[in-house]
Amino acid sequence: MKTPKRLEPLIDSGLVDDVLRSLKSGKEAAVYVVRCGTEICCAKVYKEADQRGFRQNVLYQEGRKVRNSRRARAMEKGSRYGRQEQESAWQNAEVTALYRLANAGIRVPKPYNFIDGVLLMELITDADGNPAPRLNDLEMTAEQARAYHGFLIGQIVRMLCDGLVHGDLSEYNVLVDCEGPVIIDLPQAVDAAGNNNARMMLERDVANMAAYFGRFAPELLRTDYGREMWKLYQSGELHPETKLTGHFKDSSKPADVRSVMREIDAAREENQERQRYAQSTAIP
Repeated sequence: MKTPKRLEPLIDSGLVDDVLRSLKSGKEAAVYVVRCGTEICCAKVYKEADQRGFRQNVLYQEGRKVRNSRRARAMEKGSRYGRQEQESAWQNAEVTALYRLANAGIRVPKPYNFIDGVLLMELITDADGNPAPRLNDLEMTAEQARAYHGFLIGQIVRMLCDGLVHGDLSEYNVLVDCEGPVIIDLPQAVDAAGNNNARMMLERDVANMAAYFGRFAPELLRTDYGREMWKLYQSGELHPETKLTGHFKDSSKPADVRSVMREIDAAREENQERQRYAQSTAIP
């Protein structure tokens, strides 16, 4: 096939030897199957900001730190340089997330290189060596749906324990190879502790998984893993191996204001008593 213009520099530099074919074109990027030496990889070519269907919503950017103060000011002002840096930061977020999650034992494509808006990474394949299908392309039994759902809930837990929320997880950005699901497309991943929208995004990711797998195993539609894992995360009780129940009971019991006030008054009196004692025993 004709070499895409954005891949020409990688061929000239020897990072890519041949572009074999186009794999897909999505809202964020176009992906190609390429040969790098003896290995078949994929090259994700990010689209220019004005060509993307997915906008860099401020909901996703909240909490992302920019170490360079000049760069941060430019991004805040929205200057031409600032927009370029914002675009670079958006793309680098996926590279950083892939390395981070791979090190945490989460099934994501292995990243190899990132240069000039092109991410070279592992090509996820099926048992025959063909590009792996998306979750959305599969038909499955109820048993298989429950197994895949359980696995992905575990992956979401691991991500959260590592401080990240995918933010756009659905059946369209999960591939399935011979070993099971692989999570892809992470430029919008958010910091769980630094983004005020992280809880909402986590619950939406989990709800998307329940809605999809619930087509094959309807009982999954009644689960509530999102709120359960977030509550455990907030209390510091969520760990990669935490066994979830899929149920969450929100306390609807009204607060006992009188008891709270009694506790406050008791604490205040105790503090006043300590002050009086300290004054009475003070050396003149």
